[in-house]
Amino acid sequence: MFIPQAYRRLKRGPQVMLPKDIGLVITYTGVDRNSVCVDAGTGSGWLAISLARICKKVTSYDIRPEFIKIAERNKLNEKLDNLELKEKDITKGIDEKDVDLVTLDMPNSDKVVKHAYKALKQNGFVFGYLPHMEQVKKFADKLGKYKFYNVLVLEVIVRDMLVREEGMRPSTKGVWHTGYLLFAQKQ
Repeated sequence: MFIPQAYRRLKRGPQVMLPKDIGLVITYTGVDRNSVCVDAGTGSGWLAISLARICKKVTSYDIRPEFIKIAERNKLNEKLDNLELKEKDITKGIDEKDVDLVTLDMPNSDKVVKHAYKALKQNGFVFGYLPHMEQVKKFADKLGKYKFYNVLVLEVIVRDMLVREEGMRPSTKGVWHTGYLLFAQKQ
C-alpha cells in the first residue's frame, strides 16, 4: 500500500487511521485554519497530526502513556505547537468548549457522546472511527438520544490498479475494510 511522504516520517505503535480515511474526515467536516478540534484515541497520533497541520488548535486524549509518548515524538518531529496531547480518559469529560470537531477513534465512543455534545459548538461535528457494525449501531443509537443530525456512515475501500503493457486491471492488493466512518452534527 502506498503511504504519502508526509506520513512516512511518522512513527507507528498502535494501529493508525490511514490517509484514505483521514482525507474524508477533513473533507466532510470542513475543518480549516480557524477550526478547533478534540481527538480521542490518540494512538500514534496520525489523525491528530493531520488535523493539526491545517487547524488552529487540536487537543488529543489517550489513556495509554505509551501511546502518548509515540504521539509526542511524532508531534515534535512535525514541529506542531498547536497540538496538545493529554493523558486523560475522555469518557470522564472534555475540558475544551465551543469546538468544531470531536473525533473518536476508540471502541467505546458511545460513552463520549454526552461530553462531545457539551463540547461542540452548534453545527459542529462528531466523528466516530469504528471497526465493527455493532459499535456503529451503538454509537448511532446514543447520538439519537442527543440533538445530532445529518448522521452519515461510510466505508472507504481503495483498490490499487495494475498498469502493464498488456492491459490494466485491479491489483490483487488494496486496502479493504479499515473502519466505518460515522459523521453527525450537533443541532
